[in-house]
Amino acid sequence: MGDNSPRLLTVAVTSRALFDLEESHALFESDGVAAYAEFQRQHEDDILGPGVAFPVVRKLLALNQGASPENPRVEVILLSRNSADTGLRIFNSIQHYGLGIIRATFTAGEPTWPYVKPFGTDLFLSANPESVRSALRHGIAAATILPKPPGETAAAAADQIDTGRPAGQLRIAFDGDAVIFGDESERISREQGVEAFGRHERERAREPLS
Repeated sequence: MGDNSPRLLTVAVTSRALFDLEESHALFESDGVAAYAEFQRQHEDDILGPGVAFPVVRKLLALNQGASPENPRVEVILLSRNSADTGLRIFNSIQHYGLGIIRATFTAGEPTWPYVKPFGTDLFLSANPESVRSALRHGIAAATILPKPPGETAAAAADQIDTGRPAGQLRIAFDGDAVIFGDESERISREQGVEAFGRHERERAREPLS
């Protein structure tokens, strides 16, 4: 008899998406890796603010409520271009917010996306569009986490932890074209125009999508 137990969902997220690292990233861009590393060491006890992916990650981890620690429903893995030394501030922040993240890779400046497949990851989330494009080119399901609209801050998610309010529903919208199904129709629309797309869809209305 086959094993019908639910399969673990594994999501990899970058530290810059999970936490607000924009100040230190700007320092890295302007003054280099040595200044960045020194800044992180000096501030290793300062808790980082939530980043753009923080609310999504917290809701994903909330799916483990009611599951045993040995058999979670979701695992979130942290990928970071920090070194193990400069990454201490990140782990301090993970513990502060009570996030159930126990596995991480610190690449010391190297790209993070090549580490996604070795972890058996189902989805890679990053605030860096180029990292996401690189992952997609190598057959890895990936998505760019976009900044919150003006007036909505990721810090509100952290406030909910302090007040004990629930994380709320996790809602994920998938694009049917070229994501759930093949990209044939999308390519026709892009290369031949809307009229050709409409004609193609009418002619194949009764054919299942691949």
